[in-house]
Amino acid sequence: MRLATLRTAPGATVAVRLDDDVAVETGHADVGALLADASWRELAAGADGPRHVLAELAPTAWAPPVLRPSKIVCVGLNYRNHILEMGRELPAHPTLFAKFAEALIGPYDPIVLPAHAGDAVDWEGEVAVVLGAPARRLDEEAAARAIAGYAVLDDVTMRDYQYRTPQWLQGKTFEATTPFGPWVTVRPEDGPDPLAGELCTAVGDEEVQRTDVADMVFGPAALVAYVSQVVTLNPGDVIATGTPGGVGHARRPARYLRPGDVLTTSVTGLGELRNDVRAEA
Repeated sequence: MRLATLRTAPGATVAVRLDDDVAVETGHADVGALLADASWRELAAGADGPRHVLAELAPTAWAPPVLRPSKIVCVGLNYRNHILEMGRELPAHPTLFAKFAEALIGPYDPIVLPAHAGDAVDWEGEVAVVLGAPARRLDEEAAARAIAGYAVLDDVTMRDYQYRTPQWLQGKTFEATTPFGPWVTVRPEDGPDPLAGELCTAVGDEEVQRTDVADMVFGPAALVAYVSQVVTLNPGDVIATGTPGGVGHARRPARYLRPGDVLTTSVTGLGELRNDVRAEA
């Protein structure tokens, strides 16, 4: 099952279940509102609201699946190949930082390079974990059950701001810079986990990242369990699980996003983000 959020009018959105060729409204404003109901699986599976033909949807119709998560917890240095390219040792514990909801954009929205911070903007393709139940001090087995599903996210980063201090937050949460979606692929209660295969990022026609998601040092359940020791995670909250090797900042010479680029981020079975890169007017 796949769940998404569509824009139906200025300032109006609806949560939908995606079938083969149509999106069926669930009666909720976004996927976050749906996940807030403990019966969200049954509600989504049984939804029979208005339908939207997928082939007729404009790219701008797709919103971030969860519009305003109460928390977006991000993980740094969580792929072995990225840790090695950055010249660091494998961590004993996850490296955590945060984003705010204002950073999120839809899966096909443009990334606008800020005029005051647009010279060192980097890509970081990631798997996003979306919570489907409250999580507080869970072990890994219980943490896995609290996961609603997975989406694609790109942690677009302003490197000049990031490295002004030892803390990364200011380079990671610029407003309207983080594409997220295009939908949440639901993790079934029984059956195989849909998170498998490769994460791939491309700038224009050039592939810049391709890594098996199994290269994560800390997997989704381990991350949910760890974060839940610190703070309660709520339904709809997001954990961005880190990026693999191939970021622009680690290249020699470094390479960054420029106006006119198209950033494409995909994960096997989870869909694809496609974002034009533009200069701020």
